[in-house]
Amino acid sequence: MDILIISVLIIAAVILFLVELFVIPGISLAGISALVCILYANYYAFANLGMTGGVITLGISAVTCIGSLVWFMRSKVLDKLALKKDIDSTVDRSAEKRIKVGATGISTTRLAQIGYADIDGNIVEVKSIDGFLNEKTPIIVIRISDGTIMVEKLKN
Repeated sequence: MDILIISVLIIAAVILFLVELFVIPGISLAGISALVCILYANYYAFANLGMTGGVITLGISAVTCIGSLVWFMRSKVLDKLALKKDIDSTVDRSAEKRIKVGATGISTTRLAQIGYADIDGNIVEVKSIDGFLNEKTPIIVIRISDGTIMVEKLKN
């Protein structure tokens, strides 16, 4: 019966240890429970099986934890859990091709640094150089860099 209790505690500790490492990030209840199970299994072995049984249990628990970690890392389970999607999307820079420096338009939203404007019939995202501009303010394109259209208030 003592060996059954120790075996169950070690198996529970190994399962919780693997869950802690590969499923739940950070220090959580699974990690703390794994530590408690492995410590109590070794304490129980020393208390009930004597010094020899305790040392054997300590060695078995160490080999089991390390062996399960190595086995889990080499198994195909990690391949199934890993993210393999590559990000192949790009930023839409079509507005940069349609809009030219010096083009005029009107802001369709309030430009709290960034907002939307209608420039030559195209609704595009713009960035205000002048700071905050209200909706329906006439604007002019000052420069275009890295897909960002910089505008300022049109001087009459």
